Amino acid sequence: MLTIPGQRVRFCDGISRRNFLKIGGLALGGLSMTDILRAEAKAGVGSSHKAIIMIFLPGGPPHQDMYDIKVDAPSEIRGEFRPIKTSVPGIEICEHLPRMASIMHKLVPIRTIVGSDGSHSSYMCMTGHSPRSRPMPQGGWPSVGAVLSKLKGPVDRSVPPFVGLAPKMGHMPWADPGSPGFLGKAHAPFQPDGQGMANMVLNGITADRLADRKAVLRSLDRLRRDIDASGMMEAVDAFTQRAFDVLTSSKLVDALDVEREDPRIRERYGKGNPKNVADGGPRNLEHFLMARRLVEAGVRCVTLAFSRWDWHGGNFRRGKEDMPMLDQGVTALVEDLDSRGMLDDVSIVVWGEFGRTPRINKNAGRDHWPRVSCALLAGGGIRAGQVIGETNRLGEVPKNRPVHFEEVFATLYHNLGIDPETTAIPDHAGRPTFLLNMRKPMPELV
Repeated sequence: MLTIPGQRVRFCDGISRRNFLKIGGLALGGLSMTDILRAEAKAGVGSSHKAIIMIFLPGGPPHQDMYDIKVDAPSEIRGEFRPIKTSVPGIEICEHLPRMASIMHKLVPIRTIVGSDGSHSSYMCMTGHSPRSRPMPQGGWPSVGAVLSKLKGPVDRSVPPFVGLAPKMGHMPWADPGSPGFLGKAHAPFQPDGQGMANMVLNGITADRLADRKAVLRSLDRLRRDIDASGMMEAVDAFTQRAFDVLTSSKLVDALDVEREDPRIRERYGKGNPKNVADGGPRNLEHFLMARRLVEAGVRCVTLAFSRWDWHGGNFRRGKEDMPMLDQGVTALVEDLDSRGMLDDVSIVVWGEFGRTPRINKNAGRDHWPRVSCALLAGGGIRAGQVIGETNRLGEVPKNRPVHFEEVFATLYHNLGIDPETTAIPDHAGRPTFLLNMRKPMPELV
């Protein structure tokens, strides 16, 4: 395992040495970075840099209060929010999403997502499959980020292909950034908020001081000089060399450092609040900006979790708080990618694990409703400026065009340059396993 020298200390053998940072500090599931890279080398890699940003809304957002408001329903169904017109004639969405309304020609709301089994987790939003699906491949279904890591590999050897920004939460199934499933630990997401980053010390510089670029660069220069002089790098294998490249490259650190962004761009995204909401995720708008920076640096998949949408009480109070923030973050991300000429290559999906009950409960909340939910898509070359699906008068079930989670994934894989109809990956037993059961992309979008 590669280690990185820090302060000089005296060991029990009497030899003066530096203290060390182990590359294994960036470990996943008990594997060091070097172990992960060695395992990753067994996978095929590609070259195109299509990418996806997955925005998970933990708890299940209220479909009928966002993109499918039922103005003619009884008051106990309809709720407080009113629809507003958008940039696309005939499409109306919630009054608390005015920025999305202004760029509806770049978006696609889906009002009729089906297939949820009611599991209170991110699993379906990351894989397209139910965690209770049968038959289940040994090791479980891989997330879209793991599939991209497996089939496409890294764009840049110093930047991981899959990054998960969701922090730990009180309800941990919401914090899952996307598991590697049967693809193995080599394709697990890199998590900047993980224990490894928290413990990272580089010549006395802790993770929370990485913004001090001059100090970091001086430290890296000393490190490289020491290693070059010792001939150490000649003695380590190619995987340890690559692990060294990841840790000492400024590219990943810079991408994670939103302080380096143009202040005008940062203001457009806003900051939000990095603290978790109850047992859910943070309202961290800087994660939207960080996602763009990571993709620009070479990451193929970024997943993040925004707030907590399990509103059994105070549905409309919470909606007035969270919807404008989500509105700002998503709109800034879409417009930013578009202005950089990246939107056709980067797919964005915003959704939760299920919808909410049509009837408002006694606590002014809405409860779990797996029968139908919603999603928002943008980018990836899709035909934007349309709405897909319609629920019945009370928002209970699809009136037309139900869209299964797997259909959305088939479309996303298509956008990413992966043919969902023909692509199969060997499972643990070597049997070719298709990524999805429903493998045709949505004809309305491609």
